[in-house]
Amino acid sequence: MLTTTTDPGDLGGIVGFAASLIDAIGEWGVGFFTLLETVIPPIPSEVILPLAGVLAQQGRLNMALIIVTSTLGAYLGSLVLYALGARLGLERSIRWLSKLPLVDRQDFEKAAAWFTRHGRPAVFFGRFIPGVRSLISIPAGAAGMPLLTFSIFTIAGSAIWNGLLIGLGAALGTQYHLIDEYSSYLNYAVYAAFAGIIVWLVVRRVRRARVSS
Repeated sequence: MLTTTTDPGDLGGIVGFAASLIDAIGEWGVGFFTLLETVIPPIPSEVILPLAGVLAQQGRLNMALIIVTSTLGAYLGSLVLYALGARLGLERSIRWLSKLPLVDRQDFEKAAAWFTRHGRPAVFFGRFIPGVRSLISIPAGAAGMPLLTFSIFTIAGSAIWNGLLIGLGAALGTQYHLIDEYSSYLNYAVYAAFAGIIVWLVVRRVRRARVSS
């Protein structure tokens, strides 16, 4: 059984690796991860932030600082996409970004439709919706949404979402022995989830390429 002073890498597998990596990079590294997750959607904050919360509950990381840095990272990443949308426009941004691996044009169109349907509040509420969370910044920039309004909605939504995930991890951290006991099952679940996502994205892209050809 692991104690609060045990190296998180003792969990083993990808869960232990991720926990050790977060423990090593510290609070600002967590912020960097959320920046990447915003700019590169396949990187999931749902994996990184709860583990950071576990480490914060153990006293290895500062919980308040994690919330600040993760929110800052999400905001800076959103600014990149906002600026891209403002600079290139919606269609050119979608056409350019949809060429990235594991990123599909439909994801951008979904975010654009969400913004068209709900307007500026979509930037706030979109932070809670997978597939919309980061990409909503592009139609916001393309539509000329004021930067101040965009910043307020993005920071508020990101802070709430990140705080929930980190708090969930901290609550789980009080039952750290369960993580130790079931870490092998968590590893299998993570492997299966990543493999399933990659296969689904690749198959979807191949099918659409065949239809368009």
